[in-house]
Amino acid sequence: MSLAATYRLGTRLFWRDKSMLFGSVITPVGLAVGMPVLMRHVTRDGAANATAIFQSTIAILLAITAFMNIVVALTSRRDQLVLKRLRSTRLTDGQILAGQIAGTATQTVALILLCAITVRFAADVPFPPDPLAFAAVVVAGSAVLSLLGAAYTAVVPRAELAAAVTMPVFLVAGVSAGAMGPIPLPSWLRPVLDLLPTTAVVDAVRTGDLLVPLLVLAGWALAGLAAVRLWFRWEPRRS
Repeated sequence: MSLAATYRLGTRLFWRDKSMLFGSVITPVGLAVGMPVLMRHVTRDGAANATAIFQSTIAILLAITAFMNIVVALTSRRDQLVLKRLRSTRLTDGQILAGQIAGTATQTVALILLCAITVRFAADVPFPPDPLAFAAVVVAGSAVLSLLGAAYTAVVPRAELAAAVTMPVFLVAGVSAGAMGPIPLPSWLRPVLDLLPTTAVVDAVRTGDLLVPLLVLAGWALAGLAAVRLWFRWEPRRS
């Protein structure tokens, strides 16, 4: 078994899980497409508002499809002892996790690109002026959020609670990026929220400036790697 095999295994298990498909694909895609279409047709500056809301919903796509998805998947496989069995093969721990992270990140990138194409024709949202920069920050953000999701499994006691435990991350990501509308925030809180990985991706998409967002993502990647190395659990916690 190789790294490519773990990538295929994780992807196959994901697409076979109908409940995960609804929560990790249908719901975020519905929000990322439906909200811009709605703004396009009910507001005066329809196209501009649709563009702004779509850029904000990228944070929701990252929070659900990358972060929440991998938390639910890994905790389920941990509790079912799938991860423990994988460790008995020739694969290293890094290869097992890398295959899962790569699979989740790939699915997230594909869904974001699909949404970007859909809203272009359904809501007149223009394509990014620099497609390569857009793709680069989306790939980086998807990989970092998937990595952070793998690290976050350490605080999830059992698989049944995985989705609920990740809900605060989804809410904070949506609020910080403006995906839930203009919410008044304390002045001291805004700089803190700007350091979130989801906010960094949205800022890069809006401004086209990659330097600061990629530095923020690099910092989160290092934190995620350290957290995985220190606290990731391969077996369920026994009472």
